Amino acid sequence: MLELSPEEFESLVADGLDSLHDDMLDQLDNVIFVIEDVPEDGTDVLGVYEGFSLAERDVYGYGEQPDRIILFRKNLLAHCADHDELVKEIRITLVHEIAHFYGLSEQRIHELGWG
Repeated sequence: MLELSPEEFESLVADGLDSLHDDMLDQLDNVIFVIEDVPEDGTDVLGVYEGFSLAERDVYGYGEQPDRIILFRKNLLAHCADHDELVKEIRITLVHEIAHFYGLSEQRIHELGWG
């Protein structure tokens, strides 16, 4: 398994966000990016989106807690064979979870090659 400190991993996530096209990030409203070691349920998912997609925002009100895009550090490290694969997988996971924010289904995300 790859080993990276939490700070090094956070830096890779920041680089991954910086690599995304501005159009993908422009409409992200009240969304925070979080890094956790593993999901509470112990699954091997790489990331998750928690919140209201743009399609659901009509029920979204003032004072709502921010939506969260969570990347799971230990799962990503275990999933990747080397540093280059990790960089690529972080970017794919970011795009995948941002796509959920925009209301894309898991099936559609996979059809587009981001799953």
